[in-house]
Amino acid sequence: MKKLLLDTNGYSALLKGDTAVLDALARADRTYMSVFVLGELHAGFRGGSRFNQNLGRLDAFLRKPSVRVLQATRETAEVFGTVKDSLRRAGTPLPINDVWIAAHCLESGAELFTFDRHFRAIAGLRLWENP
Repeated sequence: MKKLLLDTNGYSALLKGDTAVLDALARADRTYMSVFVLGELHAGFRGGSRFNQNLGRLDAFLRKPSVRVLQATRETAEVFGTVKDSLRRAGTPLPINDVWIAAHCLESGAELFTFDRHFRAIAGLRLWENP
């Protein structure tokens, strides 16, 4: 089963009709949204002028049968701790939300759809590559 986790910028690109995101989602059996991505999206919605429209589109996306929201668990926290410590030791800090998102990817076995290159610093994290 091909699993894909959308990063915040991946979801934003989807809303803009980016064909790379559409193609990746079409090939995925399961699409995950991290609760941490949802937090970033809600913050962005509140800072914009189309809060209700954006929230409605997100709710419709999350209701799709192939989409599942990943909640933080004790296992997520353990993976987060391992990743955060590895990044610290390597001297490659990442934004804290991105460490949580990476932990969700590692925990779920999903590939991360993101345009942020700094995720490459995380060992074992599978990143979407444009074919």
